[in-house]
Amino acid sequence: MLSRPLIPLLLLMAACGTPQERCINGVTRELRVINDLIQETELNLARGYRYDEITITRTFWVPCNPPIVVTQPNGSQQLIQPGGMCMDDEDEVIRRREAIDPISEQNKLNGLKKRQMALAKAAEPAIAQCRLLNPQ
Repeated sequence: MLSRPLIPLLLLMAACGTPQERCINGVTRELRVINDLIQETELNLARGYRYDEITITRTFWVPCNPPIVVTQPNGSQQLIQPGGMCMDDEDEVIRRREAIDPISEQNKLNGLKKRQMALAKAAEPAIAQCRLLNPQ
């Protein structure tokens, strides 16, 4: 039976993929980015707007030092120092709709699709090389 510390390590190693998968992922990284951008642009065109995310940082007070209380010999408690408060920041991501220019968005999509075809064609020999060097 495997010891408990080894189980997460084995799961982590299994998630990394085979050498062939890692090789193919490496040579197709830019193609995957372009594919994601194409999908996002197509959704924007279908909706007629895009989502823009902004991060707002808000500052607020939080307790950071506990009060110091001393118990006296007679059982009573005496407050020596009150608890302290500190400033802390919290980021909030707000997603808002933003209008698009359909013509420029379509031009962007056309350019991305051309780039996708070029990258896919260029990746074919590299993928074949990965499969040759790292058979399953």
